[in-house]
Amino acid sequence: MRRVRYYEHGGPDVLAVEQADIPEPGAGQVLIRTEAIGINWVDVQMRRETSPDSIYFRALPAALTGDVVGTVEAVGPDADPALAGTRVAALLEDACADYAVAGADWLVPVPAGLDAAAASMLPMVGPVALGTLRAGRVAPGETVLVTSGAGTIGHLAVQLARRRGAGTVIATAGPAKLAFLKELGADAAVDHTQPDWAGQVRAAAPGGVDVALEGVGGDMLPQAIELLAPHGRAVAFGGSSGGLGDVPVLSLVMLKSVTGFSLLAARAAEPDQVRSDIAEVTGLFEAGRLRAAAQTRLPLAEAVQAHRLLEDRAVLGRILLVP
Repeated sequence: MRRVRYYEHGGPDVLAVEQADIPEPGAGQVLIRTEAIGINWVDVQMRRETSPDSIYFRALPAALTGDVVGTVEAVGPDADPALAGTRVAALLEDACADYAVAGADWLVPVPAGLDAAAASMLPMVGPVALGTLRAGRVAPGETVLVTSGAGTIGHLAVQLARRRGAGTVIATAGPAKLAFLKELGADAAVDHTQPDWAGQVRAAAPGGVDVALEGVGGDMLPQAIELLAPHGRAVAFGGSSGGLGDVPVLSLVMLKSVTGFSLLAARAAEPDQVRSDIAEVTGLFEAGRLRAAAQTRLPLAEAVQAHRLLEDRAVLGRILLVP
């Protein structure tokens, strides 16, 4: 089978597609024949990072994470034999390959008829988008800001914020993606590459933002906190800018709060809630009430090009690699 690895840190060209034996599932695991892999921005940061002190550092050789959609080909000991032949999705640390091994405990069944783009959102993207809204305690009629609203997680958060009763949804993106934000249902689409982007948000929400879902990090997080109304809540869940950003404590005394969200932490602390969120998102996709944007599909052999597109921020939603 083919798999993607890198043996040095650096640009997209360090990614190599190589031959390897098909792995055997261990206890409590299944072997998935891959149909599609939704790739993640965090791997760009891990591929680049050379400092062992960074949270993004990965020892070499390293694999790429992703959300695998495929069919269970074989079942290991202590896994349910009935899983064989079923179509599933799973968030994996070693995802970009023709075959992948996954633990059976967090497999997500994929409903018949659901396309690979939507299926790739079920294990991680959907529950993160929903989990951040839950962490922000969005109430009906409130104003929600979603930074990087055209991204993999952001484009679902924009839609889910509306579905959860937000009165006004403001989303940020680069200039080429603003029309897409409007298509998703954002009331205001803000170009976050402009120096006055925060002023544009203030014009759309003169009283301040009630909830900010912030996945960019860096300088964006403190600016999002400044945009909060009294008793506003910011939820930090990523750092696509390359850093998580600092929380300005002085801003918090103005009756503002910041919390964080991590799917892995949530799976450990509140597994029943995460499973409920996955079921909710699955139902919305199945009913056609949630849109999955994955306009870019590339062969697995073009993993280098996929990472170039990620770095250029040239796509809407998610990139799928297809074996």
